Amino acid sequence: MELPSTAISRRIDPLITWVGESTSWIWLVLLFTIVFNVVLRYVFGQGRIELEEIQWHLYSTGFLLGIGYTFQVDRHVRVDVVHERLSPRTQGWLELYGILLCVLPFTALILIFSAPFVATSYALSEVSVSPGGLPFRWVIKSLLFIGFFLLFLAIVSRFSRVWSFLFFSQAGDQHESQ
Repeated sequence: MELPSTAISRRIDPLITWVGESTSWIWLVLLFTIVFNVVLRYVFGQGRIELEEIQWHLYSTGFLLGIGYTFQVDRHVRVDVVHERLSPRTQGWLELYGILLCVLPFTALILIFSAPFVATSYALSEVSVSPGGLPFRWVIKSLLFIGFFLLFLAIVSRFSRVWSFLFFSQAGDQHESQ
């Protein structure tokens, strides 16, 4: 289903695309970190807690900052076997209701509850509980809020595009008559 561009999506989508494409390089950094840690551990017998924690920080960063991009480019999880057999107009209605009833409320809850979660971590100057672990735990926790805020922006953009497709697009009307 090809969705039309809207004024809102033209403002939001470049930001989401830039963050998503920039964040994609984090997977290469993660790969090198894992290989380096494995070589240190199994070749030199030197396990490092910092490297273990950097690995999950990098993974979390990639996932959280990439989730909005994945939603924006319509590569998120769905049952494509069913979805692809539906008319574009029906796909649009499913997308609209999915956004309003599932994705938006879930994202709102994460944003509401992650803000105090991050604030508490920052106020306590939270650090890793592991000996030799990383400081500034609030930084990684703040990515939860940032990632879901970017997802919220992607939701707003996609919602405006689906709305335009269903209510203002001739393509949506043509598919209904078929």
